[in-house]
Amino acid sequence: MTARSVHRLLPAVRDDIGDLITQRPLPGRLVDQIDPFLFLNHHGPQTYPPHNRGLPFGPHPHRGFETVTFILEGMLAHRDSAGHESVIHAGGVQWMTAGRGIVHAEVSPREFLERGGPIEILQLWVNLPSRLKMSEPAYTGLQRADIPALPVDGGKVLLNLIAGEWEGRTGPVRSLTGVFMSTLEMRPGGAIRFDGLEGRNVFLYVARGVIQVGSHADLVSPMHLVELDENGDTVEIRAGQDALVVFGHAEPIREPVVAHGPFVMNTREEIAQAIDDYQAGRFGSALG
Repeated sequence: MTARSVHRLLPAVRDDIGDLITQRPLPGRLVDQIDPFLFLNHHGPQTYPPHNRGLPFGPHPHRGFETVTFILEGMLAHRDSAGHESVIHAGGVQWMTAGRGIVHAEVSPREFLERGGPIEILQLWVNLPSRLKMSEPAYTGLQRADIPALPVDGGKVLLNLIAGEWEGRTGPVRSLTGVFMSTLEMRPGGAIRFDGLEGRNVFLYVARGVIQVGSHADLVSPMHLVELDENGDTVEIRAGQDALVVFGHAEPIREPVVAHGPFVMNTREEIAQAIDDYQAGRFGSALG
């Protein structure tokens, strides 16, 4: 086994959306994507007052990829044109396959609008290969209790298994492309090693705390994405303090990426078709 080395650390850049504090490490000045991982927004942490306007993500379309939304604090209501609806609380995850086209809204439920409270949310976009871009839309909403929480290193690490396999356990989301996805809750000195990464790209983002990756001398602080070299098949992560990490891996797609707002396709012609289909109402019934 050969350890992956750290190529560089990519800090998130502040880019607020209205009054919602937002940091974005991907895409960035140095990296467009970590194929097939396209985009990450880190919203919050912040506290909304009572009688607030809530999150600004009313009805909008998507085509050609999947969204994975991690609710770290607060709550998030989802509704879409395929008929899915849920309210997910802290520790939960929403996994949506936009596929051939969907309109969805991600907003604060009435309880949050009235009472306010802390909010912190991550949203990750995962690309789909050309053969799957027109898949049927799908949605899975998971509360914290729905996600296997697997102790590692004597309980100093908790691996929350969202998709893929870990030591005989399988996550509740069945990814179309075999994506492994987890969050790691780490205590100081806790360590975990991931094997079998040959030929796969790793997504490693520190949401909270400080970690060390392999033998890399620099510690990784919050709101940094770790870009790893492609060679090697193992990654070891050790926590320097309490930390929350998003860790995933997937086979790279290695296809052209043409993105335009909420659409991610392979050609400009496909983008134009997506816009036409959305405007013609072919993404399903509109949301009020």
